[in-house]
Amino acid sequence: MLQTAIEVEEAAVILKLMGDKTRLTMMKLIDHQACCVCEFVDIFKASQPSISQHIRKLRDVGLVKEERKGQWIFYSINKNHGYYPFVQQILDQVPSQDHKLKELDEKGTRIICC
Repeated sequence: MLQTAIEVEEAAVILKLMGDKTRLTMMKLIDHQACCVCEFVDIFKASQPSISQHIRKLRDVGLVKEERKGQWIFYSINKNHGYYPFVQQILDQVPSQDHKLKELDEKGTRIICC
């Protein structure tokens, strides 16, 4: 296991962000594959502005990165972030959320490419 020292203030910020059920689930979903806002809207049954605010908070601290593919913007975890090992330890304790993406696949609403 990789040991990385993290200051209490930074740990508190990350834990507060990931203490929200929606953001924690988002982080688990994008740990292995990128997702777009419209997929999160469908998964969480929430408004686009609400989902965008969650993503913005994660992106503002650098935990999430974005990549434009055509008209779509896909979000994924920034595994180059200095505190990614800390985040990864948290995500390793959370059950897989891949069934949510599978449901989108089955409904035909999963955005895989542009």
